[in-house]
Amino acid sequence: MTGTAIGIGVGPGDPELMTLKGARILATVPVVAYPAPETGDSLARRIAAAHLPPSATEIAIRMPLSSNRFPVESVYDRAADEISGHLANGRDVAILCEGDPFFYGSFMYLFARLAEHWPVDVVPGVSSLTACAAVSGKPLAALNDVLTVLPATLPDDVLRERLAVTDAAAIIKVGRHLPRVRAVLDDLGLAGHAEYIEHATMADEKHSPLSELEDAKAPYFSMILVHHRGAAWA
Repeated sequence: MTGTAIGIGVGPGDPELMTLKGARILATVPVVAYPAPETGDSLARRIAAAHLPPSATEIAIRMPLSSNRFPVESVYDRAADEISGHLANGRDVAILCEGDPFFYGSFMYLFARLAEHWPVDVVPGVSSLTACAAVSGKPLAALNDVLTVLPATLPDDVLRERLAVTDAAAIIKVGRHLPRVRAVLDDLGLAGHAEYIEHATMADEKHSPLSELEDAKAPYFSMILVHHRGAAWA
């Protein structure tokens, strides 16, 4: 018998937002893999730490996390090979993923490499999208609203075109793109209808109306929520 690869969404940062199913699987799985920076601790592992059995074999998938070098194909190739070795010997492997595995999650790159050869299960997690809405007190959408998810890495003209026709938007991966995203929102008259959130549910969580934000830079884990009416329920 072969093992099963299990992608587990560990949520946006607060360990209490892990699902019961994810915690149950982690408590007994013999192998755990997780994304990690080239040096330092893994955020995904830190979130799930309380549920990891001390006897588990751990695979740190180390990669450069700067957005212009991600995903790194060779890193995922090597990780898939190492995970496949455990699966071939009948050991299940839990693969941790921040947020939800299939919502811009790193797990999807391993899924693409493993699913054709091995059994793969996916355990959904609380996504950054819903976490940011919760901590900001701003519901994402209501009734017939159309919600659009926009990476801040898109060119200005694409952001402007998409924002102009949607009812609500979540602009993700803000980071160094904050100044130009703010400029686009200003041009569209939407800056006053936007909420900025960073590190949602974490100890250093921060959120405020975008118009009150003084910072010129943002971390990678940041998001801007926008609604044309100003509020989904208005």
